[in-house]
Amino acid sequence: MNAPQEILEQIAEKLIEGDANSVAALTRNAIDQHIEASDVLNKGLLSGMDVVGKRFKKNEFFIPEVMIAAKAMKSGMEIIKPLLAAAKIKARGKVVLCTVKGDLHDIGKNIVSMMLEGAGYDIVDLGADVTKEVILEQIKAHQPDVLGLSALLTTTMGYMKEVIEALDRANLRQQIKVIIGGAPVTQTYSEEIHADGYGPDAVSAVDQVNRLLGL
Repeated sequence: MNAPQEILEQIAEKLIEGDANSVAALTRNAIDQHIEASDVLNKGLLSGMDVVGKRFKKNEFFIPEVMIAAKAMKSGMEIIKPLLAAAKIKARGKVVLCTVKGDLHDIGKNIVSMMLEGAGYDIVDLGADVTKEVILEQIKAHQPDVLGLSALLTTTMGYMKEVIEALDRANLRQQIKVIIGGAPVTQTYSEEIHADGYGPDAVSAVDQVNRLLGL
């Protein structure tokens, strides 16, 4: 039987390799050995994703590797999520994500969703082609800390501005941080429409959410 620290290190290593089956098996092994779910999360899964994020920033990993690692992370999260809930371990925050009206692209958003979930956030994913009315409704229902808006087309990125203006009119803007991302989106555009942050990629999006929530 492996020592607890060794199992946690193996979880991190297999996650970095993108080996979802091994991550799931090691996570079950850790729980069977009565290792705390919070330790599996922080010292195993998050530790591995931290390395993935750093390698991505150094151009040692690319989007396919990040996606595979995020899927491996998800395989471990599915096992420990009920245990974290039972132990009343609070998520770091809640994030509502969507691709805006008129845009059906969701691969980038899905990667951001997996990465944020892996970083310990509760995610409410509204999908693609989402109207401002639905966004406002869901913000009122879920009371998130952050709203993430994605657009992959220059013709739809203007809708992000409409969403932020709708938040203002509904008096919801003060209670939520807004980050935006997608191929045509830039830092300059983010500033123009008064978003709180811009994530050029999934790893940066997690960094932005952490920054905005002071984590």
